[in-house]
Amino acid sequence: MSDSRTFRVQRATSDFRWPNGARIGIVFNLAYEAWSPGKAPGIGPMGNVLQPGFFDTNAHSWASYGAVRGIQRLTRIAAANDVKTSIMVNGVLAETHPTVLKELHAAGHEIVAHSYGMDVIPVYFDEAGERANIRRTGDLIAAVTGERPKGWISPRGTGSLISPKLLAEEGYVWFGDCNDDDLPSIITQKDAPEQCIVGIPLTMDVNDLPHSIRYGNAPATLIDQFRAILDNANQADAAPFMLDVTAHTHVFGRPAGAWVYDAMIKLARKRDDVWIGTRMEIAKYALAQGRWFKDEVF
Repeated sequence: MSDSRTFRVQRATSDFRWPNGARIGIVFNLAYEAWSPGKAPGIGPMGNVLQPGFFDTNAHSWASYGAVRGIQRLTRIAAANDVKTSIMVNGVLAETHPTVLKELHAAGHEIVAHSYGMDVIPVYFDEAGERANIRRTGDLIAAVTGERPKGWISPRGTGSLISPKLLAEEGYVWFGDCNDDDLPSIITQKDAPEQCIVGIPLTMDVNDLPHSIRYGNAPATLIDQFRAILDNANQADAAPFMLDVTAHTHVFGRPAGAWVYDAMIKLARKRDDVWIGTRMEIAKYALAQGRWFKDEVF
């Protein structure tokens, strides 16, 4: 998300193509998430809601599965398919599970900063508070991996109106708190044109959490949805687009869903009209293809 009064936004034109001339760019994401100490997710497998003021031990335990089992299962699947993923990581996991984070980085996956915890959402802060959270998250991850993250996605994809500015100032190359496009965009602060950041939309069409938790669909039906998009999108309209395939380690990291993630990777790898990469690879590619980006026109 960016405010056109503050930022110059350059959108990809219809001439845009992914590497090797592909029309569809796919990112396989993993959401490796945790909450601040004493906090629990607002959703879980139980349908009856707790009374206000009580700690939801069930939801907390359910979400903790991602760090206990889910992240290892899904990264084994990615490795077996020779795919590097973009992994959203909360800073708190650098404190609680540093060895796992170090292994993910060493394996070549992209580590994406995902705020300190899932309950730490940028829109809740003033500028100083948001900047402090960005720095805290980056510092914690860098202390474990030896490298500062270059990409950021806020919890629930909800950055503030000034998130692009703050992230660019802190050295981030891209952010994913945008849902207004299906191709990358280049965002420049009008009063500081030397600072730019790539907006890479976090598409929700193939995402396990809304699919199976919010809407209650069987995991297997996500394969059908994914296949239908790939088979039909370019027949209806030839314009290029990107597609995220996102698995949360506490949702599809379980045996009931992990095989679906595996099946979708295999399906994508068989196609010659698809390019598969990480979000950082998209950012670098977009910045190198200036001829395909033009100022947004209203």
